[in-house]
Amino acid sequence: MSQPPAKTLTAVQAAILAWFKAESRELPWRSTRDPYSIMVSEVMLQQTQVDRVIPVYHAFLKLFPTFQSLADAPAADVIRAWAGMGYNRRAMNLQRAAVQVTSLYEGVLPDDMKSLRGLPGVGEYTAAAMACFALGQEVVVIDTNVRRVLGRVFYGPSGAPDKSIASTAAQALPEGEAWSWNQALMDIGATICTSRRPTCLLCPVRSDCKAAGTFLSSSNSVAEIRAAYKTKPERFEGSSRYYRGRVVAHLRELSDGVSCDLQSLGLVVKPDYTDDDEPWLLTLLQGLQRDGLVALNDQGAKTEVALPL
Repeated sequence: MSQPPAKTLTAVQAAILAWFKAESRELPWRSTRDPYSIMVSEVMLQQTQVDRVIPVYHAFLKLFPTFQSLADAPAADVIRAWAGMGYNRRAMNLQRAAVQVTSLYEGVLPDDMKSLRGLPGVGEYTAAAMACFALGQEVVVIDTNVRRVLGRVFYGPSGAPDKSIASTAAQALPEGEAWSWNQALMDIGATICTSRRPTCLLCPVRSDCKAAGTFLSSSNSVAEIRAAYKTKPERFEGSSRYYRGRVVAHLRELSDGVSCDLQSLGLVVKPDYTDDDEPWLLTLLQGLQRDGLVALNDQGAKTEVALPL
């Protein structure tokens, strides 16, 4: 994208910031600047919708209110507290990150991007989000919603090319307003400039948006352009992730110190389980063990499975 006219860019920035001041969503992690609380929220939000995150977020912080308390907690307690969130590996990555913050940084979230990226489970987006929302740094935060909004506003209905979005986001970032700006773009993308049915009449920048005219003149839903490898999503039921989730969900229900054998676990996880499925189940469990989500205890010819201590 060539630099938009200064008048247009200023108008877009002013309109979005004014809209956010009046219409922003009330989310619990927005009322704090505590780095730990914000890190918890960002990890939870990586692959889970806001309405599912909120109750778990509150309960999780009540159980583990600091980096130190999370670092010191039994892994089984952390896994149980993650119930309902899915992608259980995130729970262990979050605890490992807490251990790293307490051991390497004296319990203080590091303030440079390289160190943030070095924390378990923290990628480019999460590092930028923590830098902006927890540490007050003036950086762009690009998630799916931000990419969609900026792409449509400055490029048109098809959005921005991947190679251009970082530059576009940097150009559009208003000086001294990174926290509000990034949050505002996320809110607009989540509530107005949605992937399939944008409600342009409610958008504060429709008069300056290169996509609004096209969307307003069509009553059809929008098909976002996606990378070819994403056009055929993996079937969840029957996938490895599906069975991994069922294993962890069953083990969560067991009392502390209680384990189960392969046969009983297999029948819970896969109703048509037979002895022939044991190699498959062991492979699944070994992957979960590597991720710190289960403990395998070989007792001669018998293997017991439980949550880790």
